[in-house]
Amino acid sequence: MNPQAKLMFALSLLLGTTITITSNHWIMAWAGLEINTLSILPLIAKSHHPRAIEAATKYFMTQATASALVLFSSMTNAWHTGQWDITQMTHTTSCLILTSAIAMKLGMVPFHFWFPEVLQGSPIITGLILSTIMKLPPIALLYMTSHSLNPTLLTLMAIMSAALGGWMGLNQTQIRKILAFSSISHLGWMAIVIPFSPKLTMLNFYLYVLMTSTIFLTMNVVKVLKLSTLMTSWTKAPALNTMLLLTLLSLAGLPPLTGFLPKWLIIQELTKQNMAPTAIIISLLSLLGLFFYLRLAYCATITLPPHTTNHMKQWHTYKPTSTLIAISIVMSIMLLPISPMIPTIL
Repeated sequence: MNPQAKLMFALSLLLGTTITITSNHWIMAWAGLEINTLSILPLIAKSHHPRAIEAATKYFMTQATASALVLFSSMTNAWHTGQWDITQMTHTTSCLILTSAIAMKLGMVPFHFWFPEVLQGSPIITGLILSTIMKLPPIALLYMTSHSLNPTLLTLMAIMSAALGGWMGLNQTQIRKILAFSSISHLGWMAIVIPFSPKLTMLNFYLYVLMTSTIFLTMNVVKVLKLSTLMTSWTKAPALNTMLLLTLLSLAGLPPLTGFLPKWLIIQELTKQNMAPTAIIISLLSLLGLFFYLRLAYCATITLPPHTTNHMKQWHTYKPTSTLIAISIVMSIMLLPISPMIPTIL
């Protein structure tokens, strides 16, 4: 793809995201979502492979339906209350339609079917954008309307997302599909706490973006797309693979790594809200995800390919020197252990 075209689409993505997260009016928020959708489609389909074209088509149809539902819910709310302000979503039916629309945009259960397929058909960097930046506008809309949303519906969708995200990821061999189901599982953790503590949801989202970006960037450097290829990457970049192991364990939420922080705070908040059974259920469901994170980590570092004559020649043939990956890996692993030091430094 032409570099100028890539730049134009990237700027359009930035523009659409900025419009949505900064607007107070539903029409402007909807316009930002549409700009985002139209900007990402060429990036998904840029390889012209039939799978990429199929992924772009699925993405367009799903996002167009979700955007129409967002517009319909805002119009219904304006019809009953006379308010177009995003924070004034008070009509009950409009709130239910909006929750369904945003769940469809994010890829939460039961509207999750499109997300693994689209991610599998996209290039790695486009997959990174789909898993991180493209989720910011819908999460921002959830944040702004959190006081009006139905906690029971969100809790139900969150538990289903955590369960299905962990369960469907168990039998996958394609890394992008594993990360797609990981994203669905993390969305469950974000959705379950947003009616009670929206800021905690945003913290969870930011840390999820940090850890997922690290994994996608590392995959892009070592050029791996499936588990069998991941097994042979140790001989090319052993240090990077070791860091990938720790980042995966952080994404799984193991202490004392960064990923444990949001899970710990969410369980604490749910307990304060007298939702201890819900906290126990979603904690147990996260063990399903832990299995496939450990499987990825096992393939990345512990499993070595069969020895051949040229096996030792592969050592250190490629030395990645990405400053961005280095910084993101350190933050993905060490943010929780060093957090007590941050107030003293500041």
